[in-house]
Amino acid sequence: MTTENLNRTERLERSLGDWMRAHLPFYLAEFVMFVLKQGWAAIFGILLLGGLIVTDWIWQDSWRVARYDALLIYALLLQAFLLTTGMESWREARVILLFHLTGTVMEIFKVHMGSWAYPGDGVIKLWEVPLFSGFMYASVGSFIARVIRLFNMRFAPYPPYWATILLACAIYGNFFAHHFLPDLRLLLFAATVILYLRTRIWFSVGAQTYWMPLPVAAFLSSFFLWLAENVGTSTRTWLYTGQTVETWVSLAKMGSWYLLLYVSFATVTLVFREALIAPKRTVPKQSTPAP
Repeated sequence: MTTENLNRTERLERSLGDWMRAHLPFYLAEFVMFVLKQGWAAIFGILLLGGLIVTDWIWQDSWRVARYDALLIYALLLQAFLLTTGMESWREARVILLFHLTGTVMEIFKVHMGSWAYPGDGVIKLWEVPLFSGFMYASVGSFIARVIRLFNMRFAPYPPYWATILLACAIYGNFFAHHFLPDLRLLLFAATVILYLRTRIWFSVGAQTYWMPLPVAAFLSSFFLWLAENVGTSTRTWLYTGQTVETWVSLAKMGSWYLLLYVSFATVTLVFREALIAPKRTVPKQSTPAP
C-alpha cells in the first residue's frame, strides 16, 4: 500500500514505525509499536480512567454538580470528541451502545443484589446506578473494536458462530443466575478453553504478522481490566461489598473479567463479522515475524 492510500492515522503510524526501526533493534521496535498501538486502541478507557482519578482529587461535596453526574457529562463529551475527530467510527459507536445497554442492565441487577455499590451522590441514576457506569463497559467494547481495526486482526480457525453466541449468552446469564442457582463458572471456564483452544488471533505490526492463542489474550486482558478496577475502587467510584478504598480488588475478579471478555468479543463480532475469517495471505505457523 502506498503512502497516498493511507489515512492520517496510518501515515502517522507508518512514520513512527519507520523511525523506531531505524533507531532500535527490530524486535524492540516491534514491541514498542505493539504497546503504543494497544494504548491507542484503549484511548477511550484510558481517558475515562483519567477522569475518575482527576475528579477524585479535585471534587468537593459543596459543588453544585455531583461527581457522578459530572463523569456522565465528561463521558458523553469524550465520546462526541472521538467521533467528530474520526478517532472512533460510527460503526464502533454502535458496538459501544450495545455494551452500554448490556452493562447498565448488569450494573442495576448487581447493585440491587448487593455485589457492589456506588457510594457517591448523583442525580442521574437508575435504581442507585449512575448512568456513567455503562461507559465503563463501553470502553471495553471500544477497545476490542479499535484493536481489531488497528492491528488488522483475523481470528482463525474460528469456532461455529452459533456456539460462540450460545457460550456468551450462558456466561452473561450466569452472572445473574448464580445468585439463585449453582454457579457454573468453572464449567464456563472449561468451555471457553475447549471452544477457542485452536483459535489464534492473527495481527499485524507494521509489515509483520504474528499470532496469539485467543484464551491467552483473554487472560492477559483480564489482568489489565483488574488493574483498571482497582483504579475505580481506589478513587471511591464504586466499592465491592466489604471493601475499603485501601483494599485491592480480589484477584478472583480477574476470572469474572476473563469470562466477560468472551461476552464482549461475541458482542463486537455482531458488527465486525469480517474479522472471523482466515487471513488471505500465508501466515507463519509460529509466533515470529513472517519471513
